[in-house]
Amino acid sequence: MQECFFYKKLDKEKVKCEACNHFCVINKNEVGICGVRKNLGGKLYSIIYGKIISLNIDRIEKKPIYHFLPGSKTFSMGTLGCNFSCLNCQNHEISQIYGFKGNLDKYDKIDWGYKILPKEIVAKAIWNNCPSISYTYNEPTVFLEYAFDTMKIAQEKNLKNIWVSNGYMSSLVLDKIIPYLDAINVDLKSFNDNFYKKYCGGSLKPVLKNLKKLSKSRTHLEVTTLVIPGLNDDEKELENIVDFIKRELGDETPWHISAFSPYLSWRLKEAPFTSPELIYKAQDMALKKGLRNVYVGNI
Repeated sequence: MQECFFYKKLDKEKVKCEACNHFCVINKNEVGICGVRKNLGGKLYSIIYGKIISLNIDRIEKKPIYHFLPGSKTFSMGTLGCNFSCLNCQNHEISQIYGFKGNLDKYDKIDWGYKILPKEIVAKAIWNNCPSISYTYNEPTVFLEYAFDTMKIAQEKNLKNIWVSNGYMSSLVLDKIIPYLDAINVDLKSFNDNFYKKYCGGSLKPVLKNLKKLSKSRTHLEVTTLVIPGLNDDEKELENIVDFIKRELGDETPWHISAFSPYLSWRLKEAPFTSPELIYKAQDMALKKGLRNVYVGNI
């Protein structure tokens, strides 16, 4: 375990986590929405620090990142937990810890994966000739301390740091990681706050704010939208996403449009597949509106 970077003590037993825009108030011996930041004795701890669930070598385009170190390999790491509860999540086995949240007797007995220190992750990346490390598979914000310690060492060894994120981190977290963050892909899941609330367990405004802040930083930014038929595929909504990217992030910002598959989702098993026609229609619209780099995926 590792004490968390950002939290406030509210009294002897309660703390307020400041890692993401949920700003969870956490009682003694309980965890926040992410399930992996726990109040122990009035201090907030990351209970997944140094505990890997997923460790792989991927092509960087799988993130997806297309305009940063193209054609290279990236050393990818992930842990348990997430601050969103997206019904369409494809990594729900690790991001959504099912019935364990709130059931602390069972929760503390989870098989957490295997231990590996930040310096060992960097060494493995170098050994495998990977020029970058990707913090991915689940939301990196929930394992901030683990990611940050790895990022510092990676930068010292001239490796690049990449996040794949829902963009819901707090401004405190964003300010801390930007000096060490070389590239990020942010999921812009919808341009409808109701969608975020109902299907993701979050809200839209903080994501847009963070995207604008990232676009003004030195960090390379790409954006992904998973199009789900009947939920976020409204033509006007997709146009609003394109208009936001062009106006606030720049017309060269890559936009990835991905197709939904119910087979891979957590709790949207009855939703239909996204047709290739819909994806290509969205791509054509974005190009006509002036985005320069629009890519289709999962078709």
